[in-house]
Amino acid sequence: MTRVIFETGAVGYVHSHFYSQLNYVEGGAFDALVAGVERRLGAGDSVYIEPNVVRGVTCREAGVLLDIFKPARKDLPEDRKHED
Repeated sequence: MTRVIFETGAVGYVHSHFYSQLNYVEGGAFDALVAGVERRLGAGDSVYIEPNVVRGVTCREAGVLLDIFKPARKDLPEDRKHED
């Protein structure tokens, strides 16, 4: 699990990977793009993403995402800051 701090306007670029991923919005507002479908997420919302599905996120209001991966990712720090 990693905690990502986003400033308003920051972008988690569109990408895919072999991990399953669960995003939980701790705070803020985000536009999440998953498999070509965009959805607004706010505090308390979550989205599950299957492996190899294209995903991305744009921060609309500064906030924090918790990203949970399976299998566990060893290549990411526990806390990250994402600014644009």
